[in-house]
Amino acid sequence: MKTTNVFISHIHEDDVGLGKLKDLLGGNGLTIRDYSVNSDNPNNAKSEGYIKSQILAPRIQQSSTLVVYITPHTKDSDYVNWEIEYAHSKNKRIVGVWAHGENGCEVPDALDKYANAVVGWTGNRIIEAISGKIDGWENPDGTQSTPREIKRYTCG
Repeated sequence: MKTTNVFISHIHEDDVGLGKLKDLLGGNGLTIRDYSVNSDNPNNAKSEGYIKSQILAPRIQQSSTLVVYITPHTKDSDYVNWEIEYAHSKNKRIVGVWAHGENGCEVPDALDKYANAVVGWTGNRIIEAISGKIDGWENPDGTQSTPREIKRYTCG
């Protein structure tokens, strides 16, 4: 079984889903070493600056991929958006995973900007997205998403 280092960006109300995600991946041949902060690995710090610079940043740096666990309230989390922005600044792969049973919802702005892939709740697709074998966006049911606007940048 292969092991990879990931940071799962999520809101604490979704901690239960992290175990399900790890089980799904393990059942499909991938063990993840999860560097995120959750109820199994809590953070008792109070200073936002300290949390970001001394707790979250080093954990994201140790990971090859930032996985965003997408639920309806993920989009409202300042920490999730910050984690995505930080991972992007460190050239980390960014993969969104629709929560099991999710029918679609708004995603965090930073995920919309920087995701390499967003996939449904299918173990092999999530593993392919984490490993860089697939890019692009899927709907929660795993079907191909409608084409997304390509960000254009001017030179000079």
